[in-house]
Parts: sequence; C-alpha cells; structure tokens
Amino acid sequence: SAFIAIVFAIYVLYQKELLARQGRRLLYAFLPEKIADSTLRIMRLSNSAFSRFLSGQCIEVCILGSMFAIAMAIFNMPFIPLICVLIAITAFVPYVGAWAACFIGAFLIMVVDPTKALWFMAMFLVVQEIENNLIYPKVVGSSLGLPGIWVLAAVTVGGGLLGIGGMLLGVPLAAAIYRMLGEEVNSHLSEA
Repeated sequence: SAFIAIVFAIYVLYQKELLARQGRRLLYAFLPEKIADSTLRIMRLSNSAFSRFLSGQCIEVCILGSMFAIAMAIFNMPFIPLICVLIAITAFVPYVGAWAACFIGAFLIMVVDPTKALWFMAMFLVVQEIENNLIYPKVVGSSLGLPGIWVLAAVTVGGGLLGIGGMLLGVPLAAAIYRMLGEEVNSHLSEA
C-alpha cells in the first residue's frame, strides 16, 4: 500500500497541471459560474496555505535540529548527528513529534552515560519550550501570514479534534480560513 501510494503521488505531482485543468473544466461544466469561481478561489487559497505551511515547517525543523546540535555539543553528548536528525524529522508533527525522538535519544545516550541522559532530558525540556512558544509560532505563522496566537490555537484545536492529523492540518486550514475571512471583512468594509 505504501509503495502504491508513493507511485500514485508521483503521478499526481507529474500531471498536476492536467489534473487542475480537468478539475476546472468539471467545476464550470456542472456548477453555476459564481460557485465555480468561489470554489477555485478557496482551492487556490488552501493550496497557498499548505505550501507555505510546508516551507515554514521545513525552516522550523532545521532551526530545531540546529538548536539541539549546539546544545548537545555544549554538553558534550554522544550521537549528536543521529539524535538531531531524528528530532528534526519527527518535529514535522507539531509539538509532539520531537517528544518521540527525545525518548529514543535519551535511551541511546543512556546506553553510553545515564547521567548525560538525564541532562539530555532537562536540555530537551528547555529547548522544546523555547521552540514551541517562541520559534514555531513565529516562523510558521510568519510564513503563513498568520499571527502566532492563531497558530497555537489551530494546533491545539486540531490536535484536540483529530489528534496528530489535526495538528498537521489545523495550521494550514486556519491560515486559509483566516485569509478568506480577512478578504470578506475587507470586502464588506469597503462596501460600507
């Protein structure tokens, strides 16, 4: 199933212009023009929000991995490249992803030096707090044009409703809704 999903995703990406053209034709063929226009506008906003979210997320995980590399080097801990890459990769799942890597990293360090494993856990808590409350909302929020408070709210609500999937989808969905609502508010205010 995973192999088929990867092959399917490659085909979709390779033929995305054709699929977009066909989708547009279907919308205009079966929906009134005004509804088709609105649907396409919402789809463009959503696409923009998701692509900006992914670019912001990539920047954020690079920052997080670098922060851990510096902190681990300061404390002279083992397995720096392995643990930092693991933390960066799992951090694609906002807020909770890096915790899985923390436990794996602490276990690896514990094999070499149990005391350093405790220091790693303490260091992880400090770095994670800085990243969760300062860096993530700022980097991801600014890439989306979404204020940091709404990024935190989107992750919290999305995670509460749909778990990890909601945490991943909550931010770009909130950004799309935020932009659409902003456009509607500006439209109504300009008419008044």
